[in-house]
Amino acid sequence: MQFSRRKMLAAGAGVAATAATGGTASADPSVSDAALARSLGFTSAHADVNGTSLHYVTGGQGAPLVLLPGWPETWWQFRKIMPALARRYRVIAVDLRGMGGSAKPSGGYDKKTMARDIFELTRRLGHSNVNIAGHDIGAMVAHSFAINHSDATTKVALLDVAHPDESLYQLPLLPKPGEFHLWWFAFNQVRALPEQLITGRSRFLIDYFFDLLLVNPAAISEATRAIYAHAYAKPDAIRAGNAWYQAFNQDIEDQKAYPKVTKPMLGLAAEASFEFFQYVLSTKGTDVRVSKVERSGHFLAEEQPETVIRAFTEFFG
Repeated sequence: MQFSRRKMLAAGAGVAATAATGGTASADPSVSDAALARSLGFTSAHADVNGTSLHYVTGGQGAPLVLLPGWPETWWQFRKIMPALARRYRVIAVDLRGMGGSAKPSGGYDKKTMARDIFELTRRLGHSNVNIAGHDIGAMVAHSFAINHSDATTKVALLDVAHPDESLYQLPLLPKPGEFHLWWFAFNQVRALPEQLITGRSRFLIDYFFDLLLVNPAAISEATRAIYAHAYAKPDAIRAGNAWYQAFNQDIEDQKAYPKVTKPMLGLAAEASFEFFQYVLSTKGTDVRVSKVERSGHFLAEEQPETVIRAFTEFFG
């Protein structure tokens, strides 16, 4: 089976002032999460759950809406949509286990365990049911949450990536000329070497992926790129981010036993991913709708925030 770019992507990655859409941050990459959160009118906090510590950012009033980011980013990837969503929902943007301000333990990076992290966090915050949305690795965790904590799930949205399944085993080591190559899926399986290569050089990696996977590279600013590069600059952060990929074999085994998601599911996909993503999600849920995000690459909430805001408010109600 040959994998096109759309199939690969779908199978699947101080503050002076910030505009209402979260547009501009200070060029200082070491600005604190607390300062970044305040710039959006949100609050930064930590909670000990499921044997680890999670960093999360909260704001707004209404039904809880959990936002889970992906690699190689942090909760800050939702900065452009959080203020608008907070007018309708209690927004909870979480750094996953191993990400950003969250702890980076030695294990627990399978998506079932990470979904348990989020479940315990939502219970700690007093929510018995939540809407949940995830992008990239966060989408995998959101899908696992909807399966393993169905009673705690109201609706679930997945952005441009589905839960790992056996189709990942079909990714080619050497793609044919012109085919898109998810080489980092293999690179992130390697232990120790990525830390040696990337420590102190993470900005090269950040710029590569954004320039590759955005239609408009300017959608993620110099300041925000510096923030993400800082978040993945140290060996523990690189190790933990890679561990999400190293857990794919376990995720695939877990997925084999999963039933279809029975709660309403929304898929948002980039133009290149849409057709295959539409097919994949139709096999993963019983109440699924999938929409194409025009003029966007993989990083939907940063490249087309207004489209994502509109889709979320229509779907989550």
